[in-house]
Amino acid sequence: MSTVEDTPAAVDLDRLSIDTIRTLAMDGVQKANSGHPGMPMAMAPVGYLLFTKYLTHDPKDPAWPDRDRFILSAGHGSMLLYALLHLTGYDVSMDDLKSFRQWGSITPGHPERDKVHVTPGVEITTGPLGQGFANGVGMAMAERFLRERFGAEVQDHRVFCICSDGDLQEGISHEAASLAGHLGLGRIVYVYDDNHIQLDGPTRESFSEDVAKRFEAYGWHTLRVDDANDLDALTAAIDAGIAEEERPTLIAVRSIIGWPSPGKQGTNAAHGAPLGEDEVRATKEVLGWDPDAHFLVPDGVYEHCSQVERGGAAHRAWRERFEAWKAAHPTLAEAWEAAWGSPARPLPGLAEALPSWSTDDKPIATRSAGQKVMAAFEPFTPTMVGGAADLSESTKTEFPQSHVFDASAPGRNVKFGVREHGMGAVVNGMAAHGGILRPYGSTFAQFSDYMRGALRLSALMDLDVAWVFTHDSIGLGEDGPTHQPVEHHAALRAIPGMHLFRPADANETAHCWRYVLEELEGPAAFMLSRQNLPILAGTSWDGVRRGGYVLSEPDGGSPRIVLVGTGSEVSLCVEAAQRLTAEGVPARVVSLPCWEVFAKQDAAYRASVLPPDVPKLSVEAGVAMGWSTWVDASVSLERFGASAPGPTVMEKLGFSVDNVVARAKDLIAGRAVPGETPGEAAPPDTPQG
Repeated sequence: MSTVEDTPAAVDLDRLSIDTIRTLAMDGVQKANSGHPGMPMAMAPVGYLLFTKYLTHDPKDPAWPDRDRFILSAGHGSMLLYALLHLTGYDVSMDDLKSFRQWGSITPGHPERDKVHVTPGVEITTGPLGQGFANGVGMAMAERFLRERFGAEVQDHRVFCICSDGDLQEGISHEAASLAGHLGLGRIVYVYDDNHIQLDGPTRESFSEDVAKRFEAYGWHTLRVDDANDLDALTAAIDAGIAEEERPTLIAVRSIIGWPSPGKQGTNAAHGAPLGEDEVRATKEVLGWDPDAHFLVPDGVYEHCSQVERGGAAHRAWRERFEAWKAAHPTLAEAWEAAWGSPARPLPGLAEALPSWSTDDKPIATRSAGQKVMAAFEPFTPTMVGGAADLSESTKTEFPQSHVFDASAPGRNVKFGVREHGMGAVVNGMAAHGGILRPYGSTFAQFSDYMRGALRLSALMDLDVAWVFTHDSIGLGEDGPTHQPVEHHAALRAIPGMHLFRPADANETAHCWRYVLEELEGPAAFMLSRQNLPILAGTSWDGVRRGGYVLSEPDGGSPRIVLVGTGSEVSLCVEAAQRLTAEGVPARVVSLPCWEVFAKQDAAYRASVLPPDVPKLSVEAGVAMGWSTWVDASVSLERFGASAPGPTVMEKLGFSVDNVVARAKDLIAGRAVPGETPGEAAPPDTPQG
């Protein structure tokens, strides 16, 4: 069914509105002297149709839970989105369009979404190509899960996306597309801007595959439109995509980048730089516009494009359904409010339900402790969804009372397959959708490298997600250096806004999870051990929730040395401190499970834990980068690991009581240079740090 009016006046307003989007994009990029005009000019008809005819959205309440989601995965074309938001009634003013790419503007170079600096109507941060494509898969999974849980009366919407050649070249889009087809996510309608041009020139120089056939092989419904300016063909294709409920849809639209620029259309010159004043004038003349008019919105365009009335009516109708549903389903309504409320809040009964361990219990790996903790908090987090990249048996991150998310039923346990990067972006999409309480993804710590782009974006957007990384050090042993993380603690801590938790034992694991669920806002990453760790005396919920604390003090006297550890090395610090104290060198042990939380504490508390006048030695099985913030010297690992039993690798590479004691005595005697860590890779039997 066509949604485009076919009267001459309507057709004129359709074209006039589309050309307004084009000229606003040209003018915004030209005024900024920076940006990408070609894609917005070419895809203006698609954006116009989606925002004015198809998307169910309320410009006056961009966070309405049952709105359709729109993603501009080709984020470099951001002026297309900003022009659409402005014309359809969002709080994006003409002055905002004129401030494109300027300091403090809500119209940055690529679309951005976070909790502080938000462009109304922007669902997700895009720009790194392929990320938005995969985010949309997560949003569609969230919609399906919530629709199954709460009912179509209150959750019944779609995900629309415009993506580019670059998006489809990136490996992450392959991972996400494969997963979406496998799951039969029929609420996805993606429009592929098939313009045959990218930054370096024609796509034929690097990209010659049959995209439609690839997506058919993934299980997608594929369609083609031969001319981006053919509104009837676009309408028919989008209608067909919406009608397809069993498969995600990809519509390949042949466009001409920079159309109708007489000098630059169809070339890479229209991709990533302003057209130039003369070319902007010439293009406006081709369109029949006044070449000297800038940021012009002709009479009738605002009224024609505004979605305030249509969107408001749809929102009010949903609100009526919601209130009736709420009255009929009070228990579900309470669950709804919890799902859509603050992600960091006290969960009544959680603290009592979490497992605890005594020092008489057998040693247990923190990944295994995490498995028990997740089983305990499963009933407290009914809309928490996640899974592993084909490693759930190893990472031990499944909800035992829940079933698998598959094409027939959306359960809480997702089998992501060996798709780490796709998993990361899908989890981000779930979080950005809303209603999914702290979705999570898990894999081995070393493979966090494969998903770093998504990890960075989770922090950039301040998303409430959890990343669970196991096999957290050389202590995993025989799998060897390809699987042994060394630089990964530092790499994760280097991401602004990321909170890395490396618990020392089973009890700290429970405390860390409780903190993340009840108090933390923003992304969390766990580093959990494969090897068994002893249950330590002195672990503390109050200490963990402050990021670091004194685990043990020497008997009879002030400490002469402070040993600071994380994860499996805390128990090593405890043994070394006992030896030092017995030898007349009183030693304090500090557990520092989360640097980022500890850094937020007041200076007096930090000084009480890490006294400035006492030498401090860190012990962590990874590079020492960053530790100089807290300590004077480090027992660290400045080389890759080795394949051997875990205890052997740890001992050979310097993570032994003897080495820690020796390094502590050297530091006290002034024989260690503050923060010194060897930079050369040593033979396997040479202690480090």
